[in-house]
Amino acid sequence: MTKQLPTKAPSKLDTLEKLLKRKNGASIAEMTKATGWQQHSVRGAMAAALKKRGHIISSDKIDGVRRYRIESAS
Repeated sequence: MTKQLPTKAPSKLDTLEKLLKRKNGASIAEMTKATGWQQHSVRGAMAAALKKRGHIISSDKIDGVRRYRIESAS
């Protein structure tokens, strides 16, 4: 009988990355709701941690709401 290792739950940064990889990306409000972080923490994670992972993040204003998404990964 093999022993199964417990699976690690995705981190909040992984959750943020998944939201940004969606076709329409995500708004700051969607990201704060999904992570429980404040707006400045979400912006900081995009500016630092996700860029360190090699992602390029772009933003567009659609119907008056700014949406962010991952352009490409290296």
